[in-house]
Amino acid sequence: MVPLYSLKSLRLDCSIYSCTFASKTKRFIVGELKPWQFSLQNQLLYRPLTTEISENPNNSTVAYLINSCGLSPEGAISAAKWVELQSPERADSVLALLRNHGLSETQISKMVRSRPQLLLANPEKTLLPKLAFFSSLGISRQDLAKTLAFNPKLLSRSLKKQIIPTYNFLRSLVSEKKLVAIFKHNSCIFVESNCNVLANIGLLRELGMPQSCISMLLAHYTTVLMINPENFGQLVGEVKEMGFNLEKSTSVNALRALCGKNKLIWNRSREVFRRWGWSEDDVLSAFRKNPQFMIVSEKKLLQAMDLLVNKMGWPSEMIAKYPVVLSLSLERRLIPREGVLGEVCNRISQRSTAIVGCISRESGYPGCMILIP
Repeated sequence: MVPLYSLKSLRLDCSIYSCTFASKTKRFIVGELKPWQFSLQNQLLYRPLTTEISENPNNSTVAYLINSCGLSPEGAISAAKWVELQSPERADSVLALLRNHGLSETQISKMVRSRPQLLLANPEKTLLPKLAFFSSLGISRQDLAKTLAFNPKLLSRSLKKQIIPTYNFLRSLVSEKKLVAIFKHNSCIFVESNCNVLANIGLLRELGMPQSCISMLLAHYTTVLMINPENFGQLVGEVKEMGFNLEKSTSVNALRALCGKNKLIWNRSREVFRRWGWSEDDVLSAFRKNPQFMIVSEKKLLQAMDLLVNKMGWPSEMIAKYPVVLSLSLERRLIPREGVLGEVCNRISQRSTAIVGCISRESGYPGCMILIP
């Protein structure tokens, strides 16, 4: 069990200044300094948005990145702008440590290409404690390797000031099992500030969302809680205006469906259904019943509607009443049952009846569950 630490944060305001030496340009990170504290020449060289350390990467660094890290020549030249290896010993130790923890050559290459500064880290004092901590959470070597390759920033953050406080915070809200799932699928929360998450959870609690729904949102749709609190407040307001009850889990899925880029997909799906004869009330009613179906791909929606309406004879408005069918897999659920359901539809075509239950069952071809509106 990992000991709990008090949640503390440390902010360091840094500025980055450029100084020219012969053929190279070096940038240095200077804490708590302002541009007016430097000469006019340095003020003109002030560049606040870069940490590039060399515009002319040396050949030995490029060669190492190609031969030892598996980068392409172009990738090595790009990565070498951010790191300069005086000798290969430390970098060799870093690579050996990563291999010993289950990372493949492809994964290591991906990490170095994305975060070449890791080659300069102290493998024993900086990297090993973090790897040991992640392993102590019960994460498999394979999953840990995948997560680190996807998000190498995890090894750049402070264990005591960022990673452990984030663990403590999440553990106070979700189970150990769900925490592991968050790490595997939404590890960005371990490298970002939790201020937005705290504020957004506070808002949901004020509005009456139960802890079970908050934990569900945090475990499955972590990034929704990480958005700007002002934008999150607008998102929650929109969900409530659409008729969702924050005390029910459907509101969690609605928050996800309307957040960020998903809102663009939602609007596109609405237009698709309008072309199939749905009214605005039909769209909102179906969305309240099953929020997930509104953020599937347009291609799948069109294929599913074509199958259900044109080939199987379902009235379009029937699908609006039972939108769960649009969330099911075409290959595993809908298409294999097309013949059975088409025959049933023909027999009951005179009745306003839905046979959703037959499609929703997990396996085989069970007897149809007739649902009468």
